[in-house]
Amino acid sequence: MSNFQGEVLAELVRNGLVESVHAGHLVALAADGSVTISKGDTSLPIFPRSTVKSLQASAMVRSGLKLPPKLLALAASSHSGSKMHIDAVLEILAGAGLKESDLQNATDKPLGDSERLHWGSQAPTRLAMNCSGKHAAMLATCVIYGWDTKTYLELGHPLQQAILKEIESLSNQRVANTTFDGCGAPLFAISTIGLAQAVRAITISVDPVHQEVLAACRQYPEMVAGEGRLTTRMMQGVPGLFMKDGAEGVNIASMPDGRTLVFKISDGSLRSFGVIIQAVLKGWGITTPEEKVNVYGGAEVVGGIRAVL
Repeated sequence: MSNFQGEVLAELVRNGLVESVHAGHLVALAADGSVTISKGDTSLPIFPRSTVKSLQASAMVRSGLKLPPKLLALAASSHSGSKMHIDAVLEILAGAGLKESDLQNATDKPLGDSERLHWGSQAPTRLAMNCSGKHAAMLATCVIYGWDTKTYLELGHPLQQAILKEIESLSNQRVANTTFDGCGAPLFAISTIGLAQAVRAITISVDPVHQEVLAACRQYPEMVAGEGRLTTRMMQGVPGLFMKDGAEGVNIASMPDGRTLVFKISDGSLRSFGVIIQAVLKGWGITTPEEKVNVYGGAEVVGGIRAVL
């Protein structure tokens, strides 16, 4: 396997035979920050995608954003697009004297399976897109600070520079690549170990800004993702857990004492997430909701996905 592919993190087994593998890069940190598990090349730059939304939200709060915890959790979310989520996005916008047309994120149908089904043949909208909470909060921050709302997605915009500073400060790394995320917001590449250091740092931080953001996410896990989604299930099932998924197979999780897990699945798929997270947390002595993935031969279970750590 090439350096980029990393090491096998999970195997799909059918009747005792490994049928498929998911490779990638994974690091687990102990409470004191020491590395307890390292797989693949954790120094390679990756795009952390939506896993850094708590860092982005922290930069917004630091720049004056004031939201109640439920709406702040939405600012750090990849929401499912339920009515509850969409109403909350509109509430953030209205609070800043803004409307849906001020959003500049990409359009999409809801991310959640049931929400997308319910959406049916309606056209994609900016509101339904899973990053609309983040974008509404970005706009609200601009209004509070007096920054231009028309150019809030430009790399040189003061808000995006504040976010860059937050990411580099927490990860203790310079970003390796700068581009744009699927939603249209600037996206900064750091390594898997750098992302882990940032997640651990924000988790154990005594900075009131960091504490406010993470407390909001833990209090309202249904806003961070949505009903039935892995991130929400895990945070509801494990007291104190902070977790965030990202596109192209990136995931972060941490406990209040600083224990941290970060991984990137090289093929970009999400199906092994639950078993990997469950395996690492089991090693930490933490019982999680059951995340078994069955493999079927007809109606019979003939195998499953297992973590390789």
